[in-house]
Amino acid sequence: MYDQLKLENQLCFRLYTASRLVTQAYRPYFEPLGITYPQYLVLLILWEQDNLPVSDITSRLMLDTNTVTPLLQRMEREGLITRTRGTVDSRQRIVSLTPRGLAMQEQAKDIPSCISRKWDGKAPSVEEIFAMAKTLDSMIETLKQ
Repeated sequence: MYDQLKLENQLCFRLYTASRLVTQAYRPYFEPLGITYPQYLVLLILWEQDNLPVSDITSRLMLDTNTVTPLLQRMEREGLITRTRGTVDSRQRIVSLTPRGLAMQEQAKDIPSCISRKWDGKAPSVEEIFAMAKTLDSMIETLKQ
């Protein structure tokens, strides 16, 4: 067997597992809000800046429009967002928070600290977290090309 083909030597497996487990850790905090992890990501974007074109959201999430559109449709049906035609380009859809979507920010404000408490004293330092984020950002930029 080739060493490079052992599961234990795969960075991709660690990233996949970490992603899956992080999403799983968030689930109990999203259930009372009635949202999913991808919906949370959209809300994070809109809480930073409301009234964005779908293309801006897809770009920030690094996902295709075909992936994001059904997600936005569900969020609209659930009363979290509205989608309207752009004023400059009628083909463009502008996504805006509804009062319910905006109010959810207050309900979700403690989610990040709840997740960090799951580390149970084994949390990396702030410096280590920033270093990990910088490394992952570099990896993402490289893989996007």
